This record gives sequence, C-alpha cells and structure tokens, in this order.
Amino acid sequence: MTMRRATAQDVPAILALTCAAYAKWIPVIGRKPKPMVADYAAAVSEHFIDLFYTGATLAALIETIPASDHLLIENIAVAPEQQGKGYGRQLMGHGEKLALSLGVKEIRLYTNQLFRENVRFYLRLGYRLDREEPFSGGVVVYMKKSLC
Repeated sequence: MTMRRATAQDVPAILALTCAAYAKWIPVIGRKPKPMVADYAAAVSEHFIDLFYTGATLAALIETIPASDHLLIENIAVAPEQQGKGYGRQLMGHGEKLALSLGVKEIRLYTNQLFRENVRFYLRLGYRLDREEPFSGGVVVYMKKSLC
C-alpha cells in the first residue's frame, strides 16, 4: 500500500469510499452513520486525512484530529472489497505512529455501541473503554489507548 495526505480534490473519492464502507451499518442503527454525512471539504482543510492505495485504487483512509494531549481517530474506512486484508490494522498502526510523531502519547476514538465487531477489533488492539454516552437514539462508545 502507498499513502498520501488528502487534498480538496479528493473530497468526492473520500465521500464515496466512506459511504461504501459504512453502508452496511445503516440497517443496524436505522440511519446513516456520522461519517456518511460529514463535511469532507472542511475536514480536508481542518484534519489529517491519509489515503491508502493499492496500485491506483483508493482502498482505505484514516481521518485524525490532533489535540494537545492526544490524537483523535475521527474516521477509519476500508472499501468493502478490500476488507479482511488487514488494512484496518495497518491504518490503526499508522494513527499510532502519527500520534507519536506529533509528540502525544494517547490515541482516542469513538464508535457506535452497535458496531460490535469494531468495538472488539479496537479492544484486541489494546484500546480500553473510556465512557459511553447517548447519541441520536443510540450509544457512543469512547475508547483510548496509551502509547507509552
């Protein structure tokens, strides 16, 4: 895989990949997940969005937001036809390396409680539950990992 930082020209591809990756969750939560309705034109200029390619094909992306004491993973998306190849694990590793390069020792993320396979995935990677909060008729699970 090769990686590059997204630019404004990538917004349509970012939205298309994210919508394809998250479409399977619509029947689970009864609405479009937050990443499917995000403003990626703003996100490209305000966040880091790193695009991962296999050849010329956009396979996955990770969107992160730096803070003074942590790095927040805002979105991680893998194209449906690319899922199950370990790209999610690679993206999470990339996020951890990015956090350390920014001088922060904690990485945070959040996900819908009903995205159970995602919660299990993050737990296997060493993330721990921080808190749960109601959101839009469901529950958001906040998780974090120390990189010390």
